[in-house]
Amino acid sequence: MASDPELQSIRDIGIMAHIDAGKTTTTERILFYTGITHRIGEVHDGAAVMDYMPQEQERGITITAAATTCFWQEHRINIIDTPGHVDFTVEVERSLRVLDGAIAVFDAVSGVEPQSETVWRQADRYHVPRIAFVNKLDRVGATLELTVDMLRDRLGAHPMVAQIPMGLEGDFSGIVDLLTLETLRFEGEHGEKVVRAPLATGTPLHEQAVAARLRLVEAVGEVDDDIMAAYLEHGGEVPAEQLRPAMRRATLANRGVVVLCGSSLKNKGVQPLLDAVIEYLPAPSDLPPVEAHREGDGALVTRAPRADEPFLALAFKVLFDPHRGPLVFFRVYSGKLRIKDALQNTSKGRKEKPQRLLQIHANKTTEIEEVGVGNIAAAVGLKFTGTGDTLILADDKEKVVLAGMQIPEPVIFRAIEAKTAADQPALDEALARFVREDPSFRVQQDRDSGQTLVCGQGELHLEIIIDRMMREHRLEVHVGKPQVAYREALSRPFTKTLEYERDAGGKRQYAKVVLELEPRERGAGNAFESAVPKTPTGQPGLPPVFVQSTKTGCEDALTRGPLLGYPVVDTSVRLVAAAYREGDSSDASFQAAAAMATMQGFEEAGAVLLEPMMAVEVVVPDDFTGNVVSDLNGRRGRIMGMEPARAATEGGRSTAQVVKAEVPLAEMVGYATAIRSATQGRASYTMQFSHYDIVPPDVQQAIVTRMRGY
Repeated sequence: MASDPELQSIRDIGIMAHIDAGKTTTTERILFYTGITHRIGEVHDGAAVMDYMPQEQERGITITAAATTCFWQEHRINIIDTPGHVDFTVEVERSLRVLDGAIAVFDAVSGVEPQSETVWRQADRYHVPRIAFVNKLDRVGATLELTVDMLRDRLGAHPMVAQIPMGLEGDFSGIVDLLTLETLRFEGEHGEKVVRAPLATGTPLHEQAVAARLRLVEAVGEVDDDIMAAYLEHGGEVPAEQLRPAMRRATLANRGVVVLCGSSLKNKGVQPLLDAVIEYLPAPSDLPPVEAHREGDGALVTRAPRADEPFLALAFKVLFDPHRGPLVFFRVYSGKLRIKDALQNTSKGRKEKPQRLLQIHANKTTEIEEVGVGNIAAAVGLKFTGTGDTLILADDKEKVVLAGMQIPEPVIFRAIEAKTAADQPALDEALARFVREDPSFRVQQDRDSGQTLVCGQGELHLEIIIDRMMREHRLEVHVGKPQVAYREALSRPFTKTLEYERDAGGKRQYAKVVLELEPRERGAGNAFESAVPKTPTGQPGLPPVFVQSTKTGCEDALTRGPLLGYPVVDTSVRLVAAAYREGDSSDASFQAAAAMATMQGFEEAGAVLLEPMMAVEVVVPDDFTGNVVSDLNGRRGRIMGMEPARAATEGGRSTAQVVKAEVPLAEMVGYATAIRSATQGRASYTMQFSHYDIVPPDVQQAIVTRMRGY
């Protein structure tokens, strides 16, 4: 049985941020300083340990969340390095679902960027405690204050700034620990030797540090009563021994965020960051018992993070190994798993038997005999388990299921086909593999053309999957142009009465339904309600089995809209009256009546096409701002605002602008090439899904005419 001290020595953390903020570079330093690697791999050289896929090395970005384990100060740290590109948000989503804490990395020049905000909101949703690391203080234009202000203003965080830099940009030489008022310098070839020294008094840096420490005490006091009492009694003279536990309490309760600083590329500030992971982020035993639902009655069951509790784990990632097949990554919430144990996948109702258990280090593995509570491992030989599935021991009497994950719907798709008929089985197998690996990737058949469609989160997402298909499966495929995943919705409220009566197979079929169809708010989803009046004797006006049949028929009809066959969303269907006949009415007759009434109601009331709108931010030099704004307007974009780009200043004056806009995804296909030519390659942009909105009538007519082919 694992003792509390053993559990207290484990940290399950993720590293998250906007693309190019320095996540992977920070992780590489962590691996080096903890002795896992003996050389530092650089992202810009394509040699980062955690970016092991060829596509990652070529593009210099993280695509898949990579896991590893290291040790620091007798603590075990399980780390997941997550992607920063919006197309791979699901990698962050499933990582945060199983992590206890996170390091949020920010660029000291750009501050809080769009994807930083996205992953921060994801962490908020899962109540993940986090610490902030302000990176790249050696870059021109870097400031700590910018990011701290943006943490407060844009993210609604409560920053507790524990360090300040010694110099900035080219003069950045180390950091000041505000709790102890000591300087930290990083010496040696790779900054491996941390030299602490008392901060010299009477210097401008000392005055700055004393003022910053007072602000730290005040910030902690705002979220901790003990510190506030000490502050009122002693002023800012609150000892570090009293501040640290209070900062930990605030972090674990998600009431504050400890802010650290440094430059990972220049090997400054990473060791104190590791100390902060131990000091402030939670161990598995610091968290409340995990909640699951019992099979059968749905009752809430809690499992404490202890080894003597029944085994409970969540699978959060599937990765295919060419030699061993699928590796299923899982997080253990209670109990322990031995290699000889059989498992039950309660999400799918299937039994599983792991052949091997592995400790993962990026794309390298070490076999282990057992895995205990609080740890992350991978299993070989699980045939049915996918992302979000719950695993328990097969002989456990109480079957429970953990809550799954929020997987975003695809917004873009492309048609794909094998070059030869002989390659089709291999293509089907490869697509099935990618669907199991990546829950945000979908494959479907076009009902009209019979084409196979691959659906994803963006152009890059699908580009990477197609590239992997060619490299890893050696498949040659034909790929169509990117197409937008539209949705359809009701244009106005409408009531439809339909009486269904016919002979089928020598048997009379009868059902009558009256449906009220109404549009709902954008993003509200579909809803069904039965409002059939009761009989005078108080009995249901329609047997419950026929109510369920009506609901099923309506839901089936809403999967395919009348305009172009896209799914119908944000529609309320209300069953207000119905009639049935004993002997003639059945489940099938009510399903058919409901489906026909819904489809006919939509056609008669009229449907509108909805398109995915993207939140776009373009950083553009002043000289080309007009070009960018004009181009976005020409793409049916709405300019939401402009502000000076903090990352580009000259003599205290911004030399670039951040243009914020909402633009239909359909108009953004191929935008990367267009913006390069419009700005001589000097602008950059980020784009992420915002919401669905109604397509203007003239544009809708053009889309419908084009896609129907007349």
